[in-house]
Amino acid sequence: MSPADPFPLYHPADARRAFSSDDVTRRFAKVAQLEPGARVLVLGCGADGSAALLLAREMGCTVLAADMDEALVSSARERVRHQGLTDRIDVRGVALDSLGLPDGAFDAILVQGRVLYTLRGTLSALRPLLARRGRLGMTFPARVARVVPKAAAELWERRLGAPLLLPRELLQSLELGGFEPESAETLHDVELDDYYREVEASLKPMSGSQASPLREELALHRESNGKATVSYAFLVGRRKEPGEKPPASRDRG
Repeated sequence: MSPADPFPLYHPADARRAFSSDDVTRRFAKVAQLEPGARVLVLGCGADGSAALLLAREMGCTVLAADMDEALVSSARERVRHQGLTDRIDVRGVALDSLGLPDGAFDAILVQGRVLYTLRGTLSALRPLLARRGRLGMTFPARVARVVPKAAAELWERRLGAPLLLPRELLQSLELGGFEPESAETLHDVELDDYYREVEASLKPMSGSQASPLREELALHRESNGKATVSYAFLVGRRKEPGEKPPASRDRG
């Protein structure tokens, strides 16, 4: 198996992120049954902190907005202050290898448009931070075609350290990681085109070697002629306890 490229996967700081719309945040909040006072971790909050702001303003949640880039943390903190939500949102810098957060502290964790760890690493790092029945919403690359071109398959295996999975296989991985899988959605072709167009516009000519895999990803997408074989998925799962039986609906048929 090819070793994975360093995580998190590179993404331009000023480019729009996949699944970062207010609509996606609201849908996640509904599935997670977030109520006023619910504790939410928005990991990789970015400079605008838009998800944290919406959750605090519309849902009345108490939010920890965290990022690894101090410049983004500073920008998000200023935006929170400007909107008068410092009593509900704590903006903090974190290190991915040691988040330093207490177990069971959050009713929900949201990771929009960033791939911060391997799939297994994401589940093992974030599950302990959730309270019982807490929800995780996370982004991860997915295979969306039966056959993926060899160059694309090799690129993603190198980046992820594992073969690409179909959305249903990603949900199965959630279950193996201690979650009750609830939903998976992927960017369709037009959405993926729009996403890549914005990402490419944000790439600087001198972005450095960390951007090289992303440039290769963009080139392979252009070669697909608008028909995606690899996309991004947004997965939602509920923390499941050992010995917990699956929902009745999954026992049928």
